Amino acid sequence: MNRLAFITIASFVLFGWFTLCDAQVQLVGIVKVTQGDAFIVRQDNVLKAETNMPIKAGDRLRTGGSGKMGLVFEDDTVVSLGPGSEFVVEDFLFEPLDNKFSFVARLYRGIMSFISGQIAKLAKETVRIETPHATVGLRGTHILVKVED
Repeated sequence: MNRLAFITIASFVLFGWFTLCDAQVQLVGIVKVTQGDAFIVRQDNVLKAETNMPIKAGDRLRTGGSGKMGLVFEDDTVVSLGPGSEFVVEDFLFEPLDNKFSFVARLYRGIMSFISGQIAKLAKETVRIETPHATVGLRGTHILVKVED
């Protein structure tokens, strides 16, 4: 009986640990639409992007030569990635009740359309898009950015 109790308790502790570890990875949005080659690179795993797939902070979103991907974030920001794009959400924080906001993303290559959401309306100074050659601060707007290799 003691052995069974130990195994049961150990299972709950282990399961709780994995749940806690997974909870620390913040979900920031979803893939709304894909076309052609579209992938999410998450912790060295390459996943084929699919409709309604969650996006986590730190995910690297990639499209192939004919791929496209549409993303919707928790604050209603909309991002569209064109062919041959690579995009990472570096930091995302949307806690309006605590007045905590941040949206920092990096476009490494490709074409991106960005329509700002609630974070840009509530704390415009916390929204930033970085590229290899420039940083764009957004103040509640729609931008189109192209980064060439």
